[in-house]
This record gives sequence, structure tokens and C-alpha cells, in this order.
Amino acid sequence: MSRPVARRAKPVPLRTHWVVLTMLLVCLASMLLLNGYTHHMLGTLSEGAVQQTGSYGTVPRQILTGGPVIDAGEGTPRSASPKARTIALTFDDGPDPVWTPKILDLLRQQHVHATFFVIGTEVAAHPELARRILAEGHQIALHTFTHANLSTAASWRRALEFRQSQLILAGATGTSTTLFRPPYSSEPSALNDRDWASLQEIRKAGYLSVLSTQDSEDWRKPGTEQVIANSMPRSTAGQVLLMHDAGGDRSETVEALSKLLPRLKARGFRFATVSEAVGLPDPTRKASVLDRGRGLAVMWAMRISDAVLTLIGWLLYAAGALSVLRAITTVIAARRHVKMRGWSYGPPVTEPVSVIVPAYNESAGIEAAIRSLVASDHPLEVIVVDDGSTDGTADLVEALQIPGVRVIRQANSGKPIALNTGLQAARFELIVMVDGDTVFEPDAVRKLIQPFGHPSVGAVSGNAKVGNRRGLLGRWQHIEYVIGFNLDRRLFDLAECMPTVPGAVGAFRRTALERIGGLSDVTLAEDTDLTMALCRDGWRVVYEESAVAWTEAPASLGALWRQRYRWCYGTLQAMWKHRGAMVQGGRAGKFGRRGLTYLMLFQVLLPLLAPVVDVFAIYGLVFLNPVRVLSVWVAFVVLQLLMGFYAFRLDGERAGPLWTLPLQQFVYRQLMYLVVIQSVFTALAGTRLRWQRMERYGSLQAPVSP
Repeated sequence: MSRPVARRAKPVPLRTHWVVLTMLLVCLASMLLLNGYTHHMLGTLSEGAVQQTGSYGTVPRQILTGGPVIDAGEGTPRSASPKARTIALTFDDGPDPVWTPKILDLLRQQHVHATFFVIGTEVAAHPELARRILAEGHQIALHTFTHANLSTAASWRRALEFRQSQLILAGATGTSTTLFRPPYSSEPSALNDRDWASLQEIRKAGYLSVLSTQDSEDWRKPGTEQVIANSMPRSTAGQVLLMHDAGGDRSETVEALSKLLPRLKARGFRFATVSEAVGLPDPTRKASVLDRGRGLAVMWAMRISDAVLTLIGWLLYAAGALSVLRAITTVIAARRHVKMRGWSYGPPVTEPVSVIVPAYNESAGIEAAIRSLVASDHPLEVIVVDDGSTDGTADLVEALQIPGVRVIRQANSGKPIALNTGLQAARFELIVMVDGDTVFEPDAVRKLIQPFGHPSVGAVSGNAKVGNRRGLLGRWQHIEYVIGFNLDRRLFDLAECMPTVPGAVGAFRRTALERIGGLSDVTLAEDTDLTMALCRDGWRVVYEESAVAWTEAPASLGALWRQRYRWCYGTLQAMWKHRGAMVQGGRAGKFGRRGLTYLMLFQVLLPLLAPVVDVFAIYGLVFLNPVRVLSVWVAFVVLQLLMGFYAFRLDGERAGPLWTLPLQQFVYRQLMYLVVIQSVFTALAGTRLRWQRMERYGSLQAPVSP
């Protein structure tokens, strides 16, 4: 294969774009981690729903028989009980945008103050309600960050729950508190050893633990009258009454409270906050400026993570819909294209053909390529343009002494210049351009030129197949050629927007080439640039699937990376060069609005989104329903397999290699989207990519000459 001569180029810096990409992915992963923790690690059971079991040998007796406000610090543990005929109303799990305001309205009407044990994530979502609680004279206390069961939580999570809930409160209200109620707690007499250990951790964090003495059991939703009955004191002893202002439908709680408060007042009970009920100093303090700033930062981080997740969700829905639409469209187009197999472009084309083979250090495979061409069943001449090879390519071809094969030597000038040199030397109107590693079927040239029977056809794409398809990498490329390239070409043919006639097997009308000035060397994808120029000039470019040629695919990941990097970068160059087709009319406009849009969506934008898809998949497996996530993945793989079976059937290929398709999602797919990312960053940075020649192995064999 020929190689463009090196131009002056901006030196490629240290791969800073990979650093940027890594940082972006780390930020995205951090935001998803924050979102997953705050939204999908919430305790799902209400207070009292967890049965307290286990031994209680380490729980001090005075705590088991003591009051609900507990100091579990070192030394002698202490507890406090509410004063007689005093009820400390407590509400857990809020604030809730529906039920908390209704409860606050009711308490204000009854001139009653209560204590609200709030969850950090809910405060972050509704900070205005936390501020209203304080503004109306109520007490606010902590109920963890995500309603975690501290008795079973790891020590790191306990510390996180303590710290983040306090920071969120500081950020939302500018205050801090020393009161803390552990989720799933009950009365002091129900404490077990694990509960006592968590209360000790709570005290080490600087908090007093607040349990309850009476549970309304409104979390069970037993009915309004039962909630009232559960809440009525059995004696004149003071009570800490547990109720809920969030965690579901709390209409029973609101209705029960509206009846309960007057009844208790009538029986001589008074209402107070927890600290007032047990005679403690006000636990609410003004938060430090630093803590308030940290709290606000956490709240904004949560909001941003929510917004990012919402955006990702919509992007994934759009990407999924586009992928399914693409699959359906390509299959429908392929079916219609099959029906055209018997369609004639005009009278049979029998005129001879000039075959141009640009060659730069192609000694490994040039003989097989030449012998396959001269074995053709159609009259042709072969012009080998040696582009300054240093491995004896030209000498090898000349030594073959095959009639009808000419060798032209030139200094290394690049593949486009070599093709133009061959074009000038060609004797015939129809031109076939092939790579130096391509092996043709005997009937490939004849079938390739038949569409020129129609005068509007300016170029024809043949059916390039992977010859060295042994091994996993070879099979993956074989699958890509059959499913991706060839299905797409059938669609492009019908839509009249073919973006690329591959360098491995393509035919051109000489008149069309001369009208656009021959091949340009301003891009690295000269075949794509040439095809787009022909489309813009009004020529029709078609796909002839029966014209089969075999090409040697890269045999290593490094070689594959270099090849696809050049292809992708060159395609981006060509798309930018021919962007004016978007606003042209006629065939040029069809190509621009259909072909360029398709390339931008499916070969640029969707691959750029692919890393986000992978990160989100991991997020889904960890925080969402893994069965659902795996089901979506399996559905897309099945869709690809169905497309694969159909595409392989159309191409007359055995379906055996398709067993590797699921594995392709874990290595090959990532390599391909990283190539796109690298190419886009390179293009945006204005860096000129040098030609990177693929190493040839000469793995393809020529047919026996007649």
C-alpha cells in the first residue's frame, strides 16, 4: 500500500486527551457513585419493621430499663425520660414535599412543637422544608444520611452516615444538632448487643441517641383509629411518640394526628420537643462556615449528579432507539437490495479495464494480488505504481514477467499521487483501483463493472471480505465486514448516499475521475474523500455485492488500532471537507443530508457515548436491578446476532464465527470507540496525523492461473 509523504505537522503532544478522558470518566463515575449511594442504598423498611433479635449481654441493665434518650459514652451510660404528662412528638424519615407541610400546618394550628428526625438525602432534596421546621419553632435532629441500618452497617458507612447527614443539615439550615435517632430502632428494652454497639458509635460521633417509648405503628397503615389507639398513653408517664412524615402515603398519620392532639390535650398532656421533654439544653447550634460550605457543596454535587443521570438516561434512550432503528432500517434495506439482484443496469459491459495497483513495500502480498487479477475472466491491463518501495516490490513484479502487467516507478509521493500516476498511464475508460494486498475472485472485475451500463453511475463498491479470519481478532473483523460494512453499503446504495468505495475493491468511470480533478491528498482516507467528491459532483455510487475480493486484515491489536485510527481520522477530514453537501441540491444534497448525517450519528456521536454506556452499565449492575441491566445487554446482543445471521446468509457465509460476537462487546467494541475518541480529539486539536502503514504478512493465496 502506498504511503503519503510526510508533511510538516504539529508535533503530537503527550496524550493529554487521554488524561482529559480519564478525568471525565472518573468524574462521571464519582457522580454515578454519589447518585447510586444516595438514591439506591436507602433503607427500604419503615421504623419498627425490623425485628430486634440477638443477645443483649453487653447492654447495661440501666439502659434496658431506662429512658429513651441515651448517652452511651465511656464510663457509666446514662439515659433520660420525658417528664410526667409530657409527650414528645417525633416524626421520622422526612422531610417529604407532600406530608411534611400538612403535618406542620396541623401542628401550627394546634400550637404544638415536635421533633423531626430527618434523612440527609431528603433534606438535600427539600432544604426549604428543613428551614421551615426550624422557623416554626420545631426541633430538627438526624436520622442518618440514607436511612441506613447502623446495627449492620460497616464502620466506614456509619462514619459516612454521621458526617454527611450533619453536613447536609448545616448546608440547608446553617445549624447542627447533637440528637440522633438510628433507623429501625425501637424502645430501650428491645436493644441487643449490635444495637448497643451502634449507639456507642453514635456517642463517639458526638450524638445522643433518641429512641421511643411508644410506636404509633403508622408505618403499618393499620387505619386511622388504630394509629390513634397505638398512640394513646397507657399512664401519665411521659412518652416519646414515634410517627412518620415521609416514606409513603401518610394520610392516616395526618388524619390521626388531627384527632389525637385535641384528645391528649383534653386528658391533660402537654407537648414538647425531645430536649424540652427530658430537660436537656437546646441541642441545636449554629454550624461553622466551613461545615455550611461543605454541606452546600455536597448538596450541589447531589443535584448535579441527579441532572447528569437524567441527561445520561435520555441519551441512552435516544442511543438505544437509534440503534434499534438502524438495525431495522438496514435489514429492510438489505431485503430490498436482495430483490435487485436480478436487476440490470443496462446492456452487459464488456469493454476492457485498467487496474491500478499502488504499492509501497508490498512484497509480502503483491504477487498473490497480481496473479489473482490476471486470472480474471474479463480483459484488463494491470498497472503497478511502485511508490518508492524499499523492499523490492517493483523488482518482484517485473521478475514475474506476466503479460499485460506494467510497472511504473516513482519517488515516494503518497497513495493518491500514485493512483493519479496510474490514471494518467491507463488506456481504458473503466478504472479499477485495488490495494496491493487484495486477492480478487476470477469473476470479480467483470461483475464489478456491470453497473457502468447505466450512464449515471460514476463508481462501484465491491464486496471486500477478510481473508485471514482465523483467530479471535480475525473473526471479529470478519463479522464487522459482513454485518457493519456490507449491510451499511446496501443501505447507502438504496439511499443514494454511498460515502466510501473501499480502496481494496472499487471501480470508477475515468470521465468522472477527471471531472473532479483526480484524487486529492489532503485527507488520509483518500477513498472516502474521492467517493464523497463524486457524490457531490452528481454521480451515482452503487454497491455490487457479487464482486468479491479478499483483503488481509490486521493481525494484531496494535496494527488494527493504527489502521482504524487512520480510517476514522481520514473520514472525519473528508466529512469536514465535504460538509457543504448538507445544503446542496440534487444527488449531492441526498448524500450530504443522508450520508453525512448517518456517519455523524453512528460513526462519531454514538461511539463517543459508548464509554458512558459502559460506565452506566457498571452503575446499573451495582445499584440498580442487575437482572434488568443484563437483560437489556442480552437483548442487544440477540439483536446483533439476528442481524449477523441475516447478513451472513446474504453474503453466503457460514454463521460459525458469530459465536464470538458476545465476546466482541468486551474488547473489540472498546477498541473501536477509543479509536473514534482519539480521532476526534486529534481533529479538534488540529494535529495532522501521519500515515501509519499496516504490516503485511502475505497470508492470502492467489487462484491458479489458467
